[in-house]
Amino acid sequence: MNALFKALNDQTRRRILELLKDKDLTAGEIADEFEMSKPSISHHLDLLKRADLIYSTRKGQHILYSLNMTVFDDIINWLLHFKNPKT
Repeated sequence: MNALFKALNDQTRRRILELLKDKDLTAGEIADEFEMSKPSISHHLDLLKRADLIYSTRKGQHILYSLNMTVFDDIINWLLHFKNPKT
């Protein structure tokens, strides 16, 4: 859970998640949306992968990054647990 919150605690990583909400993207396509080096983007992608928020799949020469919606569902359910406490 710590890796998850660490990953979400950064504006760049949250922006990457927002980009992936619309469609799967390559690292290059993600990097094009930022004014930072590609190694820096790779670092952010690695942290997101370690937190299981995204996963990658190889398509030919490219690696596509996608949201791991299972983890998002788990987060939502966990948060809703606090909104509706047992009485």
